[in-house]
Amino acid sequence: FDQSKLSSEGVIHDVSTLAGLRARNTMHNRVVADAFVPAGGRPGTVNQDNWESFLLPDGTPSSPLVVEGANLFITHEARQKLFEEAGVEIVKDSSANKCGVICSSYEIMSSMLLSDDEFHAIKGELVGDVLEKLRELARMEAELLFREFNNQPGALPFFSERISNAINRITDAITYHLDTPEGEARMPELMHLVKGHLPKKLEAEAWERFEANVPSQYIKNAVASTLASRIVYREGIRFVEDRGEDARPEAAQRLASLAFDYLEAEGTVSNMLAMLEASSWSDETAKENALKMITHGGVRSFLEGGVQSKASNSVPVDEDIAA
Repeated sequence: FDQSKLSSEGVIHDVSTLAGLRARNTMHNRVVADAFVPAGGRPGTVNQDNWESFLLPDGTPSSPLVVEGANLFITHEARQKLFEEAGVEIVKDSSANKCGVICSSYEIMSSMLLSDDEFHAIKGELVGDVLEKLRELARMEAELLFREFNNQPGALPFFSERISNAINRITDAITYHLDTPEGEARMPELMHLVKGHLPKKLEAEAWERFEANVPSQYIKNAVASTLASRIVYREGIRFVEDRGEDARPEAAQRLASLAFDYLEAEGTVSNMLAMLEASSWSDETAKENALKMITHGGVRSFLEGGVQSKASNSVPVDEDIAA
């Protein structure tokens, strides 16, 4: 480093010295900020033995909010202590990093669907579409995370784990079902889920070759995770948890059936909303309230109240509505 470039207020810490090494390894504790986003570092950097070092001399945290951009930067015990003793709100890595996993899946899908020349020709637009998708998915994760945190006791990492567990439970159940002959027969009516999940430019350029280029198990996993995430983000973690823990195959089948019933209910409610929107009411305020109530509670009413539909869960949901 050219030290002539250093300002009068700058300091150089040489990590070849003990003092410099210590300064580097404790910087995350000493820098006061509104939010701390560790985006690298060793796993367990903040742990049960040193978490108090994150606190200032007056007992307040150097940052009241931590968003774990790096996996496992803070241990489970340290997260709990920082929350209980100093009120630090920590967005756990499983929530903060979720878009990284999704971005990787888009990279893999692009490599299976596009040649190098095709990719470079649309790269700019494709990257923009991917960012749009990631922002939307990050918003849904954050809204659910803080909604659950504000409505129930517990620290943020606890709810991150519950969100992941709920999504994984439904994903596994759907995947288990799709590996059966009945599930295989259902796949054509579920392809709109994957199509809607793809970035717009990738879908426009390569959808016609999707089933030929992408392995069937990969497609099943994409269908399952897309539908599972959709249900949990819209209905919350209790929608899954209240059905109890049961590892038996028949329990997985019931959970998969619930997911497909949910998809059917969405289509029915969307059609109902469209008809209601087109209807004439003498009281427009009452109409708006009815639309809001059906939007927010219509699917639950369909599932729990035995509302009748002309369709069964084996009938494809209208693609435009489902998307």
